[in-house]
Amino acid sequence: MMMLFNPRPCGLGEGPLWHPLREDLFWFDITAHQLLSATQVWQFDEYVSAAGWISHDQLLIASESQLFSFDLITKTQTKICDLEARNPVTRSNDGRADPQGGFWIGTMGKNAEANAGAIYRYHRGTLKKLVTGLTIPNAICFAPDGKNAYYTDTPTQQILTVDLDVDGWPISKARLAVDLTQTGKNPDGAVVDAAGNIWNAQWGAARLACYSPQGQLLETIALPAAHATCPAFAGATSRLFCTSATQGRRADELTPADGQTFETQVSATGQLEHQIIL
Repeated sequence: MMMLFNPRPCGLGEGPLWHPLREDLFWFDITAHQLLSATQVWQFDEYVSAAGWISHDQLLIASESQLFSFDLITKTQTKICDLEARNPVTRSNDGRADPQGGFWIGTMGKNAEANAGAIYRYHRGTLKKLVTGLTIPNAICFAPDGKNAYYTDTPTQQILTVDLDVDGWPISKARLAVDLTQTGKNPDGAVVDAAGNIWNAQWGAARLACYSPQGQLLETIALPAAHATCPAFAGATSRLFCTSATQGRRADELTPADGQTFETQVSATGQLEHQIIL
């Protein structure tokens, strides 16, 4: 059963990240341009959506125009590279660090314009576009052995996987991992546990669902909020968090739980979030 972790309602809660050195959860309210923790709020001047950890005090953050390092103490921002900086239509969306020290990040239209988005990978000074023509890229996550990456374009209702080389670059065509087209469920953010199973937040379904690497549904966990957006484990523990959103809910549909951040205990064990190597 999901319990309340933080009561603050987010317009679009996303990108939960458990920092293994600080033992603290960070997440974003994309529409409010904010990075959050249980006790703090950091305000930015454009959309921010996903992060990975560089060191005890530094995060890599993806915004609508760039990747930058951010010092949690001094609030100093240092630009790493542009991210569709000349494209006013798009912003960053889902992202996660990979086992090889890289960072994958999706972009999408600010109004979910069809096929406006892409997925990129930043690795040791290089930003490379991996996938194009996506509408709402989500579910970026990685197998424990670093040999596979997962992602989705939410409207397709399919989670795909690609094989990775030893440096973390794709070496195969994307193939189907989880097919939700017959269920009506919309895959949003996802994370992989230590056993290789995929935990997927499902927009509009008020639930998290766990799938085997072969795409078999293993279990579901109900959320009090309709729009579940992204899960994250508290490192190598059984604590599992999930963000949510008020976005897309009519005023007469909204409940106090919409947009809040939740946690639960599961039978699985998570992976430690990987360190980004600049």
